[in-house]
Amino acid sequence: MPKPIALSSSPSTPLIQWRAYYEMTKPKVVALMLLTVLVGMCLAVPGAVPVQPLIAGMVGIGMMAGSAAAYNHLIDRRIDALMARTYNRPLPKGRVSIAKALTFASLLGVLGFVILYALVNPLTAWLTFASLIGYAVIYTAYLKRATPQNIVVGGLAGAMPPLLGWTAVTGEFHGNALLLVIIIFAWTPPHFWALAIHRKAEYAKVDIPMLPVTHGVEFTKTCIFLYTVLLAIACLLPVLVGMCGPLYLVSSTMLSAGFIYKAWQLKFHEQSGMAMKVFKFSIYHLMLLFIALLVDHYLWA
Repeated sequence: MPKPIALSSSPSTPLIQWRAYYEMTKPKVVALMLLTVLVGMCLAVPGAVPVQPLIAGMVGIGMMAGSAAAYNHLIDRRIDALMARTYNRPLPKGRVSIAKALTFASLLGVLGFVILYALVNPLTAWLTFASLIGYAVIYTAYLKRATPQNIVVGGLAGAMPPLLGWTAVTGEFHGNALLLVIIIFAWTPPHFWALAIHRKAEYAKVDIPMLPVTHGVEFTKTCIFLYTVLLAIACLLPVLVGMCGPLYLVSSTMLSAGFIYKAWQLKFHEQSGMAMKVFKFSIYHLMLLFIALLVDHYLWA
């Protein structure tokens, strides 16, 4: 007991402070998001991506994504303290105060916005700001606690990164970028509902109306399976409009088949820990899918 008390009561240690603030930005989530931003940038132009929008765009978007994550930590601090997955986060453990967390999230967001507005373009700055508001306020503060369809409606904010990458380079909307948004939008519900099944009891304890809590696990499994089929169709859209070549077609087909198979197992042949296996597979699915998009673009451009 003395060790945990000593750890949480000495937040002034520079190394502990740095780690706490870094953790609040959800670096693994932001890293996956930035991969989709990079792919959006690369697919927007036939050749090399211009250096300034590439660097400034990745930095600015990454900072605003980290800001949104920090606001998420701040808003969810009470329920985080009651859930096994999140009780050790900086705010519930007292490693960062509420005032410092608010200041950190706000400064990070403002600085990211300024970088995007001044060094990239205003459209990307405002779209990224809209994504931040969508995730930190509309989803975290309202939808998450209001409806079992929270992740479906709120998932649009998390699906925006490829579009942000595209506009960072071109300064304008394009239908092809929206196809990438659709892919992530369709990917988000089966990804998150698998985790929600695994953590059903915890969500019920803190009165968060996740789908397994309100409609049951079996219904959620069915929805996951149907969404993986929908996702497979969405993954074919870039091929249908001529964005991608054979490499992406083969890669996306294999990845989609794997996701559908995992969802089928979860629904009809569930074993212990299957929901988390589906959740983890979904992360690799999205990562490898966008890598395939990137490689295909330069091989067949």
